[in-house]
This record gives sequence, C-alpha cells and structure tokens, in this order.
Amino acid sequence: MEVHAVKHYKHIFFDLDHTLWDFEGNSRAVLTELHSEFGLAERSVPCGAFIPAYEAVNSGLWAAHESGSMDRETLRALRFRQALACLGIHDNAMAMRMEHLYMERCPVRPGLMEGALDLLNELHGKYMLHIITNGFTGTQGLKLNASGIRHFFAVVLTSEQAGVAKPSPRIFRHALRSAGAAADQSLMIGDSARADMAGARGAGIDHAHLAPAGQHDEAATYAITRLDDLRVLLLQG
Repeated sequence: MEVHAVKHYKHIFFDLDHTLWDFEGNSRAVLTELHSEFGLAERSVPCGAFIPAYEAVNSGLWAAHESGSMDRETLRALRFRQALACLGIHDNAMAMRMEHLYMERCPVRPGLMEGALDLLNELHGKYMLHIITNGFTGTQGLKLNASGIRHFFAVVLTSEQAGVAKPSPRIFRHALRSAGAAADQSLMIGDSARADMAGARGAGIDHAHLAPAGQHDEAATYAITRLDDLRVLLLQG
C-alpha cells in the first residue's frame, strides 16, 4: 500500500460485517451445520452447492432491503425458501426452521477478520472509534458482544436505528452527529465500494477501502488489502 500525506483524524468509523466481524467465515460455519442437520446430502444437495445458493439469494435480497424495497421480515422469510428452491427443494417448513436456527447461531459466533482485535486494541485510546453498519440492531449487537469488541466503540449506529441504509449520506451524517464528529476529522473504513466508500464520499468523509482481492474503489481516499495496512495510516508518525 502506497501512502502519501495522511490527515490527522480524530474519529474512525468502521463497517462491521466483512470488515471487523468475519461474516463469511461465521455464516459458512453455521450453513455447514444446517446442511448436515437437515440431511441435504441425502437429498443429493452437496454442501458445495447449498452455501453458494444461499449466499447468492441472500446477497440479492439484502440489496433490495438496502434500497428500501424489501423489509426485514420479508427478507428473512424468503432467503432460505428461495435458496432451497434453487436446489429443487420446496419445503417452507424446512426453510423457516433453517432461518430460525441460522439467526439463533450465526450472530453469536465470535470470529473476527484477521488482525481486527490487535488493531482495535492499538487504536483504542488514540482515536474515538465507532460503527456504522447496515443491519438489524439486535443482531449486530449480538455480533459485537460475542466477538468481545463492543467496548471499543463510542457510537454503534445501525441502518435500523437510522431509518436509512448505507450508501445514503443520511446515515453517515447521523453517525457524525451522534459522535460529535466533524466530517473533515473522520475516516470511514469498510469493504463495500457501494455502501461504505460511495456513502462516505457523499457525506464528505475520507474513506479507506478494504479489498483483500485488490479490486479497490479507484475513488477511495485510501486503498488497503488487509486491516494491518491501517497501521501505516493511523499508528505511524
């Protein structure tokens, strides 16, 4: 990562899923459990087909939710039903049970992204740390508590609380007000070019794009491939 002049920030805003909390790893662990418990292999559905089907459906439904065209209840009612249907299984009762167990188990898994805990320990006390996350307040709270990182953050703002989702600049401005932070003294860190980078840009906040695969938002203030890269930005000098 090449870094030139770095501003002095006072407030650091993090995305949660895929940035600090290992959404993919935690989710796939639970989906693997469900695949086994519901005997999908015996119905000729390998785990290697079930997980991608669920992830594709879930991603599409979340995009609809973030755009405001789908509510939480509909998303949760549809995602396992549609994923199973893609695999030739039409069983609403099974889908409902899977959804219940997934929501019971996934948010309480503790897995964090590599380097997240060490970085937060080093940043804590040097910056005011906050969370801006698209998600449901209760679910995101469970993730923060289960992973042991809730105490690092002064403000935790969910899209459910704000009444609007990233990338709307409104949720970023809401977070700035809640934190008592000025946009020009703040930095947003996230994995999504659309939700985190474009949203922060629209609110006048500098932004660091975490893209492990290297497909960075070219308009981002900073491009990083791992959380450890933030040490150069925030802990040196």
